[in-house]
Amino acid sequence: MEEYKISEKAYAKMIFHAAKYPHCAINGILLAEKPTSGRNESVNISDAIPLFHQCLYVTPMVEIALAQIEAMADSQGLIIAGYYGASENFYDASVEKAPAGKIADKIQENFKNACFVVIDNKFVCHTAEKPAIKVFSHGEGHWKKASFTLIHCQNTLDAVNSLLKRGAMKDIVDFDNHLDNPENDWTNQYLNRDLKQIMAMY
Repeated sequence: MEEYKISEKAYAKMIFHAAKYPHCAINGILLAEKPTSGRNESVNISDAIPLFHQCLYVTPMVEIALAQIEAMADSQGLIIAGYYGASENFYDASVEKAPAGKIADKIQENFKNACFVVIDNKFVCHTAEKPAIKVFSHGEGHWKKASFTLIHCQNTLDAVNSLLKRGAMKDIVDFDNHLDNPENDWTNQYLNRDLKQIMAMY
């Protein structure tokens, strides 16, 4: 069974994306450090790239986004290693009902240890006491629950809770926002820098 390590930055950005659009299904891509030759390595998810809250099923948009994300990841020594999604249904946190799951299947074809992260909307709040995600790996022809570690778990939860309380989710930019206005930075460089500084305080 694969084990996944989720960085503070990746977790925060997934949660911010879901919190910014609580009335919508959302999805995104997960980037990881390139694995070395070790067979039983954990997959280190280092970043999350928010994709859509409107165009989840529009194939040309997905292809354009994935091409740009892959180029960016390669320039940073990273790989596309997973997919995340949240349903518009507050109570639905199942992998079967996660939006646009075929994207996750395509990612897994290219990286066999890819993960599928489902955001549990019930825990996307500023009082969360446990991670608001479920992580799945692919095996025996389907996605099954996998073990994961949220890096600096309690500190990360405290920081994300505090940032949600301040309304920080409004600063996240997804690919839909970029398509609306190309000046909107889907790589979220400013937010990445802020998160690095803020997480260091916890």
